[in-house]
Amino acid sequence: MISSLSLSVSMFLNTLTPKFYVALTGTSSLISGLILIFEWWYFRKYGTSFIEQVSVSHLRPLLGGVDNNSPNNSNTSNGDSDSNRQSVSECKVWRNPLNLFRGAEYNRYTWVTGREPLTYYDMNLSAQDHQTFFTCDTDHLRPADAIMQKAWRERNPQARISAAHEALELNECATAYILLAEEEATTIVEAEKLFKQALKAGEGCYRRSQQLQHHGAQYEAQHRRDTNVLVYIKRRLAMCARKLGRTREAVKMMRDLMKEFPLLSMFNIHENLLEALLELQAYADVQAVLAKYDDISLPKSATICYTAALLKARAVSDKFSPEAASRRGLSTAEMNAVEAIHRYLLEMKSLILPPEHILKRGDSEAIAYAFFHLQHWKRVEGALNLLHCTWEGTFRMIPYPLEKGHLFYPYPICTETADRELLPSFHEVSVYPKKELPFFILFTAGLCSFTAMLALLTHQFPELMGVFAKAFLSTLFAPLNFVMEKVESILPSSLWHQLTRI
Repeated sequence: MISSLSLSVSMFLNTLTPKFYVALTGTSSLISGLILIFEWWYFRKYGTSFIEQVSVSHLRPLLGGVDNNSPNNSNTSNGDSDSNRQSVSECKVWRNPLNLFRGAEYNRYTWVTGREPLTYYDMNLSAQDHQTFFTCDTDHLRPADAIMQKAWRERNPQARISAAHEALELNECATAYILLAEEEATTIVEAEKLFKQALKAGEGCYRRSQQLQHHGAQYEAQHRRDTNVLVYIKRRLAMCARKLGRTREAVKMMRDLMKEFPLLSMFNIHENLLEALLELQAYADVQAVLAKYDDISLPKSATICYTAALLKARAVSDKFSPEAASRRGLSTAEMNAVEAIHRYLLEMKSLILPPEHILKRGDSEAIAYAFFHLQHWKRVEGALNLLHCTWEGTFRMIPYPLEKGHLFYPYPICTETADRELLPSFHEVSVYPKKELPFFILFTAGLCSFTAMLALLTHQFPELMGVFAKAFLSTLFAPLNFVMEKVESILPSSLWHQLTRI
């Protein structure tokens, strides 16, 4: 059976003509060329390799493989679960924990420049946050709270301020003081004064609702709202103290607030604390806070990643030299600092006011981080130089589409779209840089296409292509023949005879 099968195979191969091999070569070359052309088009449009993307996203899970170097393990936009961390198509917008005061800071910018630093989209997100934090289902039972419930939904700033004053005429309303402190006060001193009045009213409401919280669902919802209001007021008072130069007082207020409400992490008070501790140059305390919050299971922010990078850079930046590092290589400490910077690389660009919301791994967070933290990098000698050299070196390390990247992955398209909605129109949103198309892909695509075309023409017109081939080879070797003739005419015949024998 086996011998007859092998005999039939050998007979089949013997009957094949050269045209079959030409056609086979041409077909394979054509298919290879089409694949490479498609890869080139996909790379130009999406910045990544289609084959690599399919193999990593679809084939590897089927084979049971896990990518331990996934960028979302370190630079994740939402850390609620492993499935969320593996999703690059979702762009979750976060509240900026260091957001400025609308009246005392954003409005001042508008008065001076005539530009609106906040977009409608950003303010709409804040309005949703205000309704979530400062209202509850029982507000209609209290006239002042009912007015404020409408005020938080109001789009016109003057209408909101008028509603807050109307609520204060009826009662000492904590949320009315919050609105006036945020939007009407033109200085931080005025805002702090209003927040202190809000604190007095808020503590009274908190104590009353605390006693009634177990009497029913509506009392529990009211107590939750009063807790949010109290925490917000205390946090903003600490930020006022920080802005007015009372940094140690601000640090104490933040620490006390975190101890009093350890489970209420929605406002990210630890990021306010880190910034204040950096202002005091209390680097040991900064490291202690980072040890608690720099967890791989938590969503990474620029404040966490870059503060960790600053502490590592501080140990090596004063002696860092790009020239020396290129000659001897990076030391262990320098490598740790560079890798820390690579965790979340921000663009060094001109600053504008940060929005009230940010998008992690986006321009909006880069602006917010640089706006508040650039001065702390400037205080550490050589840190900005190390940052700049690392930033420049990163562009040279962005991987080719068929290579495995280390930490540099293109941002998803939705990041750019969301940042455009968050940032004002006069800020040019940056696009994550992409490596230029490698010459190898262009050359291979052209070579395969040319080979496929040549094979097809040879298959269809063998005699004509033979003539063209002879003409091409004769033209190709014409300069060499010309040189050889000149050499023969110059050299003696006997010497030329000896050379040919050699």
